[in-house]
Amino acid sequence: MKLSTKSRYGVRAMFDMAYHAGTLPVQIKDISRRQKISPRYLEQIFQDLKKAGLLKSRRGPQGGYYLSRKPEEITTKEIIIAAEGEMNLVQCTKQDGECLTCCEFDNQCVTQQIWQEASRRLHEYFDSVTLKDLCERGKELGLEKELDHRFMYFI
Repeated sequence: MKLSTKSRYGVRAMFDMAYHAGTLPVQIKDISRRQKISPRYLEQIFQDLKKAGLLKSRRGPQGGYYLSRKPEEITTKEIIIAAEGEMNLVQCTKQDGECLTCCEFDNQCVTQQIWQEASRRLHEYFDSVTLKDLCERGKELGLEKELDHRFMYFI
């Protein structure tokens, strides 16, 4: 399985939002600058993430995109599935007893169970990693947090 840039950038962008703003609105231009991802491509990715209920948006000068839930409640699995549509290694693996695209060797293929188990473990791993976990890794790496000047007031 090779993840597309859509899911990889989706995870990076959602991490960026959680790390730099938590649940506050963030503008695409800021994520784009920090993560070096095209703003137009981010807009496309964010439409899928919004449709999946992972992001919300607010219009206006204090607006932008923001996480729909707390970082500890959003998993990388949710982000990948929102961007990719699915997360199976091969099409002949079964989900809930049904294969997505069965071949003539269904239930007679010695490798079918290997792909199913590998897909199960992959799902389990990505489901165990949250945005909060990624934020903690960012702190461990010493990534500097950028303050959003839209929410800073000077007296």
